[in-house]
Amino acid sequence: MPDAHFNWRQYDAYLFDIDGTIANTRGGVHYNAFHTALREVYGCEGRIDPVPVHGNTDIGILRATLQHHGLPRDDFELLLPKALELMCAEVARNADGLQVELCPAIPELLALLRNEGKLLGVVTGNFEQIGWAKLQRGGVRDFFDFGSFSDCREKREDIFRHGIELARRLRGSTTSVCFVGDTPSDIRAAVQVGMPVIAVATGIYSRHELGGEGPDLCITTCAELLRT
Repeated sequence: MPDAHFNWRQYDAYLFDIDGTIANTRGGVHYNAFHTALREVYGCEGRIDPVPVHGNTDIGILRATLQHHGLPRDDFELLLPKALELMCAEVARNADGLQVELCPAIPELLALLRNEGKLLGVVTGNFEQIGWAKLQRGGVRDFFDFGSFSDCREKREDIFRHGIELARRLRGSTTSVCFVGDTPSDIRAAVQVGMPVIAVATGIYSRHELGGEGPDLCITTCAELLRT
């Protein structure tokens, strides 16, 4: 159960990671888009499978895959806009194949926070069009006021920092922010930007693994939040 000493409902804004936190997406649409970009933009036939993807960013996955397969590119950043455009276009064309399974109690939690007047945003390593496409397919896009994505930011802490900036543009400089994520990278990023984080074990990491990173609250699913 949630730590009784952590009042998770006290914040003005809640910023959620997408993959593994809001939903798990299957169907291979995003996965296949990586390989199209690697092949057509960077001339790499290698797969992303050997590269850590959970808690990574789309830019980071592309870069790490090229390095893993011995194909680092001096022109990586120069070609990145083309890779981004290609990936987003492919996901848009195949959006019907995005099999988005919402994590437990996500619609109920988002509705609760919205009814309480909280500001809701996403902070994700996905490229923007891809992230919104997943939320649209999952039926929860309309809950969110804004998002911070990896189009221009490779490091997760920079994505989180930008999320804080966006929240405070909307609600003022004193807006309090809490992050919700499912990976050690989410916890570390929140710590780096100096904000509280709720870790939820609905991705590939167990509650025990996440708890070892020292989040402010560690839960198995968001259903636990609704009991408090």
